Amino acid sequence: MSTEKKTLYERLGGYDAIAAVANDLLPRLRADPQLGRFWAHRGEDGVTREKQLLIDFLCANAGGPMYYRGRDMTLCHRGMRISEGDWSLFLGHAGATLAKLQVSDAEQRDVVAFVQSLKKEIVE
Repeated sequence: MSTEKKTLYERLGGYDAIAAVANDLLPRLRADPQLGRFWAHRGEDGVTREKQLLIDFLCANAGGPMYYRGRDMTLCHRGMRISEGDWSLFLGHAGATLAKLQVSDAEQRDVVAFVQSLKKEIVE
């Protein structure tokens, strides 16, 4: 199958590759001095559930076989006071994760374009 016909899910490497992104990205976000506040009072069980929801969301939206059972992005980020500065920091960490995992440039661009399409639903 040519690259043109493969879904982003397939081009990224499927479930395990997307889970690797979540496994690298979430600790980065939690450790960030500015972004860590979003997880400051969350139990590990809640963080683990959130990570699984993130994996399911990314897999489903990349054309994979997963079904996302979580809330829409507007509802789950409402009231969090996510700023433009927070958004920029998040994008930096996401880019660092994709680079660390050696995601190719074309797939990185597609991932970033998808993430950017969510901005209006996340940033207040």
